[in-house]
Amino acid sequence: MRAIWTGSIAFGLVNVPVKLYSATENHDVNMHQVHEKDGGRIRNQHRCQECGKVVEFDDMVKAYDDGDNRVILTKDDFEALPADENDDLDVLQFVPNDQIDPIMLEKSYFLEPTSKTPKAYLLLRQTLEDTDRTAIVKITLRTRTRLAILRVSGKVLMIQTLRWADEIRDVDFKGVSSRAKISDKELEMSAKLVESYSEDFTPEEFTDDYQQELAKLIDAKIESGETLDVAKAFGDEEDEEDEEEPSGDVIDLMEALQKSVDRSRSSKKKAAKKTGKKATSKKTNTG
Repeated sequence: MRAIWTGSIAFGLVNVPVKLYSATENHDVNMHQVHEKDGGRIRNQHRCQECGKVVEFDDMVKAYDDGDNRVILTKDDFEALPADENDDLDVLQFVPNDQIDPIMLEKSYFLEPTSKTPKAYLLLRQTLEDTDRTAIVKITLRTRTRLAILRVSGKVLMIQTLRWADEIRDVDFKGVSSRAKISDKELEMSAKLVESYSEDFTPEEFTDDYQQELAKLIDAKIESGETLDVAKAFGDEEDEEDEEEPSGDVIDLMEALQKSVDRSRSSKKKAAKKTGKKATSKKTNTG
C-alpha cells in the first residue's frame, strides 16, 4: 500500500502522528476500449462544440451552467478559495457509536502510527473501544475539506469520510405509509422465514462470480492464441506518489492529556459563570 496523506490526529493538546492508506481496492478486471477491426487502442479526444477543435487538457477549465448563464472558473479562481491546507486530522466531537447512520459513510482509510513510540495511537484506540465512542473529525484531502469519522477496526484506527447532511435525499414513498393490515400469523411466518436464513455474516464466503468468469474467459482466449501484441496495442503509464516523512514523536503524553482536560474544564466553568452573571443581571434589572 502507498500512503496518500501524512499528518496528525489532533485533539486537545495531544497529537498522534499517522499515515493514511486507502482501505479498499477494486477487484474488477481492468479493460480498455479498442478497435474491433485491428485491436488498436481507442484514445478519447475532447473536442470543443463551438470551434470544433481538439482541446488539450491544459487548456480546459470548469464552468457552471444554471440554464441561462455560464460561469467559467479558472485555476486561479479555485486557488483563491479558502482551502484548509493543514496536516491535522482535527477531532471535533466524540459521539456514541450507534449515532452514525451507515447511509452517510463513503470511502474508508486505514491509519498507520508513524511515531517511534506509538503510545498515543494505542491510547486513543483503547479509549474509543472502552467508551464505545466514535470521533467526528475534519480532514483535508487534495485541498478539499471533508467530514469523517474516526473509529477502531480490529487493531487499527481508521477513518471513513462522510456525506454532508444536505446530500442525503428526503423521500416520501406512498407505499411506506400504507395502512395495510398485517396479521399475527403473517408476522409469525415471516419471523420463521428470517430465522431459517439466520447465521453469522462471513464476507469471505461470497465471491464476485461475474469477475471470476470474466477472468476465465480472458485466460481461455490467451491459451487459444486469440491475443494481440500488447506492447503495440497498449501503453503502460503509472503515476508514482511521493511519500512524506512522518511527523515527530508525541512530547510528554500525560502532560498533554492533563492540560487538555484542564482547558476543557476551564472553558466550561467560564461558560457557566457567564450564564450565572446574565441570570443575576436579569434579576437585578427586574427588581
